[in-house]
Amino acid sequence: MSRPESLLARADRSGWPLLLARLALGVMFVWMGVAKILDPVEFLKLIRQYHALPESPAYYMNTVAVVLPWIETICGATLLLGVAVRGAGIVSAVMLVFFTPMIFMRGLELYDGGGGEFATFCAVNFDCGCGAGAVFVCNKTAENCGLLLAALVATASRSRRFCLSRLFVRRPAPARPRISVS
Repeated sequence: MSRPESLLARADRSGWPLLLARLALGVMFVWMGVAKILDPVEFLKLIRQYHALPESPAYYMNTVAVVLPWIETICGATLLLGVAVRGAGIVSAVMLVFFTPMIFMRGLELYDGGGGEFATFCAVNFDCGCGAGAVFVCNKTAENCGLLLAALVATASRSRRFCLSRLFVRRPAPARPRISVS
């Protein structure tokens, strides 16, 4: 007797969770990546505020300021097209796991204390370097957590429904009936 299929497995097989995750993550990464590609000098200035990379030699920061937006854009484009979904999901998840705490910590740096109330911390507004301009720290942290969830769905999903890569999968030829001669 076979086990009944779980609701999660049925949803994954339908392809809809993956499609929604791919679209949300892909659009955000392409949009944010292109914004940084168009102004790498401004992005470099924003990278400096995190103090995550050494200032000297300059090629560390310069390389990140030029290469990272292209990685984001390519990941977003592959997710939108449905090609290399698992790899793009992994790369996106790694970036989000790295960036989200950095944004939160930067918000804490800018937080003036405000009587220790959480609401005043959520009012911290700054340009995080994500490509969207000034953001509120709590909103951006929540947004990144949602995008991380979408990246995990893209990584874990077994479905390839609605994916362009499905066109390139080689399907086995149907088995030919054997005719036995006795």
